[in-house]
Amino acid sequence: MNHLFDRIRFSLGAAASAALVVSAPIALVAPQAAIAQSGGELNAAVSALRSIGTMTANFTQTDRAGRTVSGVMTLKRPGRIRFQYEKGVPLLVVSDGSALTFVDYQVRQVQRWPIKNSPLGALLDPSRDVAKFGKLQPTGNPNVISIEARDTSHPEYGVITLIFVRNAAAPGGWELSHWVALDSQNNRTTVKLSNQRYGMPVSDNTFRYNDPRTTGRKN
Repeated sequence: MNHLFDRIRFSLGAAASAALVVSAPIALVAPQAAIAQSGGELNAAVSALRSIGTMTANFTQTDRAGRTVSGVMTLKRPGRIRFQYEKGVPLLVVSDGSALTFVDYQVRQVQRWPIKNSPLGALLDPSRDVAKFGKLQPTGNPNVISIEARDTSHPEYGVITLIFVRNAAAPGGWELSHWVALDSQNNRTTVKLSNQRYGMPVSDNTFRYNDPRTTGRKN
């Protein structure tokens, strides 16, 4: 289990500190002919993201070696998210709207990154427009949209791919199904969502955490 913790720490820390391109305010645009064909789907996915007010989902996080850990994700836009890992995993990822925080209760360590410098920027930062720096990838399925984002001038940032599936019950008619992050060392982390629910009341206190560096302190 300790090896699994190490892998989770690496995948989260490396992704956030490397500032994966989903958070970067750059313009990666396709040729004009491709824009005309792909713009509708790209805009549909962006609209779906922006239509989410609150959301909860179960998640399963898997690394390249097939090691898996699960938990519950809670999202409240703009800017707030919480990844509560399963019992026995002493890790927490939470954003209060300004910074993404990685809390390791086992070693009593807290790391923080600005939302704009995190791989979840596309979900959390309302100033980031996925359509401006993402590229539509062909899926061969009209009910699936795949958006890949990368910064070609900074290959060390890696790549992240967001996958949406058509769902009339989801905001905007498209549901975020999963995402895949690939770093420059070819380490892949996949986060799959299930049991997505929308529009429920979510307290801002959900996005606070107990600081392990000071017993009883909350942030």
